[in-house]
Amino acid sequence: MVTGMHLLALALLLVEPTSGDTLSGRVTDSDGAAVPSAAVLISELHRVATSGADGTFQLADVPPGQYTVIVRHVGFAPFAREVSVHGPTSLTVTLRRTPVWIEPVSITATRAPSAVLGSPLSAAALSEDGLRRDQSVSLAHSLARLPGVNALTTGAQIGKPMIRGLAGARVLVLANGNRLEDYSWSDEDGPSVDARLAQRVGVIRTGFELSGATNNAELEAAARVEGASGPWAWRVFGIGRAAGSLHTPTGELDNTGFGAVNGEAVVGRRGARGGTTLRYTRYAGEFKLLEADEPPSGASAGGPERKLSDDRVQATADYRVGSLRLETKAQWQRHSLVEVSDTGTSPMGAPLEGTAFDLLLNTTSLDVLAHHGAGSTVRGTVGVSGLYQTNDTRGPIPLVPDARVRSAAGFVLEQVTRGRWSALAGGRVDVRRLTADGNATLALAPQRRDYTAWSGDVGLVYRPIETVALAANAGRAWRAPTLFELFSNGPHLGEARYEIGDAGLNPEAGTELDGTVRWQGARVRLELAGYRNSIGRFIYITPTDSFVHVGSTDSLRAYRYQQADARLLGGEAAVEVDVAGPLTLRARADAVRGTNRATGDPLPLIPPARVALGAELHGSALGWAERARLAVEGEFVTRQTRLNPLDVPTAGYAVLNVEAGLDRPLWGRGMRIDFAVRNVGNTAYRGFLSRYKEFALDPGRNVVLRLSLE
Repeated sequence: MVTGMHLLALALLLVEPTSGDTLSGRVTDSDGAAVPSAAVLISELHRVATSGADGTFQLADVPPGQYTVIVRHVGFAPFAREVSVHGPTSLTVTLRRTPVWIEPVSITATRAPSAVLGSPLSAAALSEDGLRRDQSVSLAHSLARLPGVNALTTGAQIGKPMIRGLAGARVLVLANGNRLEDYSWSDEDGPSVDARLAQRVGVIRTGFELSGATNNAELEAAARVEGASGPWAWRVFGIGRAAGSLHTPTGELDNTGFGAVNGEAVVGRRGARGGTTLRYTRYAGEFKLLEADEPPSGASAGGPERKLSDDRVQATADYRVGSLRLETKAQWQRHSLVEVSDTGTSPMGAPLEGTAFDLLLNTTSLDVLAHHGAGSTVRGTVGVSGLYQTNDTRGPIPLVPDARVRSAAGFVLEQVTRGRWSALAGGRVDVRRLTADGNATLALAPQRRDYTAWSGDVGLVYRPIETVALAANAGRAWRAPTLFELFSNGPHLGEARYEIGDAGLNPEAGTELDGTVRWQGARVRLELAGYRNSIGRFIYITPTDSFVHVGSTDSLRAYRYQQADARLLGGEAAVEVDVAGPLTLRARADAVRGTNRATGDPLPLIPPARVALGAELHGSALGWAERARLAVEGEFVTRQTRLNPLDVPTAGYAVLNVEAGLDRPLWGRGMRIDFAVRNVGNTAYRGFLSRYKEFALDPGRNVVLRLSLE
C-alpha cells in the first residue's frame, strides 16, 4: 500500500503546470488609505503575495476553485474571506487597525481552513509577531503563554509541550503538515522544531536578526534569503544559537548551556493546477544537563549531555483534479539522540566523557488527502496515510530493542454550515504493527504487537449573533504504547533512574467532551472552555522501593510503567479588552485536575492552576516609529496540592515580565527592535513542571534584546 501511494505522490510531483487564473486586488485601511507590505495568503495553496506601495497585489496561475484568502499586516486585525476563483478575480480588502492579533482561521485541527468562530474544535494560535518575540530554542517555551498549554522543562534549552495535562507521545506535533516522529518518552526531550522557523514564506526578500540574553549569555543570529522567478520560488533560512549556564537568584547552575545550529532550505514550483514544494529542515544541538550530585572529587565541573540531530526531507504537492483538490505529503525523517554520561575531566586532565546510549530513528511517511466542497456550505477531506519506521539501538546501554513499526490509516472529515449552525463529523481507522528484535541485555525475546483501532469526532456550533459562537464537541482517540513503555529495561542516567517497561500494556483509549464560548467583538475578545477527558488504560511511570546496581558503586531507584483508567477535568479562559485607543488589557487562566480512577490518587505532573494579568500601550507615540508597544504582564501560579507519590511539591509564585518594541523603516527595509525583561524582580521560585525543581531554582532575571531587519 505504501509503495502505491509513493508512486501516486511521484506522479503528482511531475505534473507540468500550465497557465491559470489570476486573483488580484487592493489592501486599504478603514480610511481608504493604501496598506503596503501586507501578506496576502491563499491558505489551501500556501501561495503568498505582498501588497505594493499603492496597496495592490496579484497572484497569477491560480487553479479555479473555492479558497480561503487571509490578509495580515502588523497593527491590523487579520482579514479572512472565502473567495471563488474562476477567470480573472478581483478582491478588495479593508483592514481594521487593532493592537491585538486574533487568528481568524484554524488549519491544523481539520487539515483544511476553518473559521475559528465556526469551528467546534478548541484551538489556540500564537501569531507570527508573537512567535518572533517569544522565540527560543524550545518550541514549548514559546507556546507556554497560551491558555491550556504548559511546558515540561529541563532548563531553558529543552521543553516538552503539555496540553490540558497531557504530554509526550500524547501530543501530536505537525511541522508543515507532516507528523513529527522522535524520542518523546523522556522528560529531557522536546520536539525537534525551532520556533523561529514557524512562520509563513514571504516573497523576494532578505531578513537578518541578532539577539542576546543576559541570564545565560545567550547569543542568536539568523539570516533568511528568499526569492521567486516565474513559476519557481525558494528560501534558505539559518539560525545559530549558543548559551552558557543559567543563573538563578542564588547562583549559577553548572552544566546548563547549549549550542544549536538549525535551518531549512525550500524550493517550490507553481502552475495553473497547483504546485509542488521540496523542503529540507535540520534541527541539531548539544544540550547540557544539570545533575543533582556534585562533580566527582577533584574533577572540573561537568555532567551529562544530550546530542540531538533531526533531519527532515519533505515533498508536498497540491493540485486540482476535477472538482477535488488533491494534496500529498511525503516525508523522510532521521532522528538521532545520544546521551553522554559526563563531560568533565579527571584531575589528570583525561576526559570523563562516555556514551550512555545512542538511538537512531528513521521514519518514512506519506499522506494523500482529497479536499472537496460545495461553496461555503459543505467542505470535507478524505485521506489515507502510511508510515514505516525503524529504531536502531546503539551504544553500551540499549534501553530498548531494535524495532520496526508499520502503520496505515484511512480517515474522513466533513463540515456543514447552514445559517447559524455548523456541524463537523469525522472518523479514522488505524492498523499498526510493532516488531521488536530479541535483546539479551534486556532479557527480551523477539516480540510482535498488532493494533487495530478507530477514533472519531462530532461537533456542533451555534452562532446567535455574528460575533458570538457556542460550541460543543465529543471525540474519541487512542494511542499505542511506545517502545520504551513496553520494553525498556535499563538505566536512564540523565534522569537518575532505572526504567522497566511492561510488555503487557494495552493501548490507551480516551473520550473527551468539551464546550466553548467565543466572543470576538470590535473591542472585546473572550473565550471560555471546559472539558472532561476520560482515558482508559492510562500509561504512567511510578517509583518502586527497589534499587538496581549500575556499575561497581552506583545504584538507581527502579521505576516501572503501569496503567489504569484516568480522568482529567479542566478549563481555560482568555479575555482582551481595548479600553481606549492606545490601551489593551488582557487576562488568561487555566486549571486541570487529573485523577487515577483505580486508586483515587492524583496523576503525576499535572500543572497547577495559573492566572496572568497584563496591559499593553501601543501606537506610534514616537514620531520616528511606525509602531511602538509597551507591555507588562504578571503571572501567578498556585501551589499544586494534589500530589502524586512521584511528585515533588513546590510553592506558588508570581513573576513580572515587561516587553517593549519599535517598528520603523531603515534603508528601505522594515526594522524591529524588541526588548524584554523576564522575571523583573529576580524572584526565587521552583516551577512544578521543571525537572530541576528538586535541587535548583528556576532562572532569575533575564534581559533580552532583539534586532530584526526585513
